[in-house]
Amino acid sequence: MKTYLKDFLFILIGNFLLAISVVVFILPNDVLSAGLAGIAILLHPFVPISEQVIITILTYVFFFFGWLTLGHKFAAETLLSTIFYPIFLFVCTKYMPPVIIDPILAALYSGLIGGAGIGLVMRIGGSTGGTDIPPLIVNRYFGVDVSVCVMVTDALTIAFGLWIYGLEKVLIGLLAVYTTGIAIDKIVTFGGSSSLSVQIISPKSKEISSLLQKELHRGATLFKAYGGFKGEEKDVLLIVVSKRQYSRLLQLVKEVDESAFMITTETNEVHGEGFSFESRI
Repeated sequence: MKTYLKDFLFILIGNFLLAISVVVFILPNDVLSAGLAGIAILLHPFVPISEQVIITILTYVFFFFGWLTLGHKFAAETLLSTIFYPIFLFVCTKYMPPVIIDPILAALYSGLIGGAGIGLVMRIGGSTGGTDIPPLIVNRYFGVDVSVCVMVTDALTIAFGLWIYGLEKVLIGLLAVYTTGIAIDKIVTFGGSSSLSVQIISPKSKEISSLLQKELHRGATLFKAYGGFKGEEKDVLLIVVSKRQYSRLLQLVKEVDESAFMITTETNEVHGEGFSFESRI
């Protein structure tokens, strides 16, 4: 029950944030963002209804076709967003004044707020529907990769925007799209263990592993590799440590083998003992 309530709350907050970004920043400043808001801005000069009504109609139409073609599972994941997003659009339109600011600032803030909202919904495995649906349908029936379809959809939106509004509006819209992507990524990965993955190549890998386990209480994985130049067999040690442990790891490795070759990469999320749950040591 707690999980269901949390998911429901995330969907509500996420769609509310998305509605705020659209009503307060995107529509008043004609920001050509991706998604239904961008399509509504493109259609508005040719259709004698408000952008909010266009977005609502497209939301229901896409959901209907998604339900028919993608099945009940998709419908269940998208239903709450389909219900609440138009409601929040209406509420925000009625009670929140639009903010007329520099279009670049509008693009940045709409991307951050809208991306945070989409990220919250995606974090619990839900979907905001909208322009995500046509790429999923194309993928189902024609096998085209979803990411490619999304890029084509966004490219078509931008192309029509260039024709109707000109280059400046398109460039500002691209800024909104980029900011949205960053915000989604940050929200989806928020709370993960930001750590470092270290590969250590040394003939003394076993000694290093034993010392690191003793001093840092971190397990390690030892696997075989072959040098590309001489074809010699080498031991490679893989270990994941928190950032605060990294300097100590360097010291310990140097104590055993000063010439050890190390490759360090940053990881956004780690699951397992000592990271997603407490170590038993």
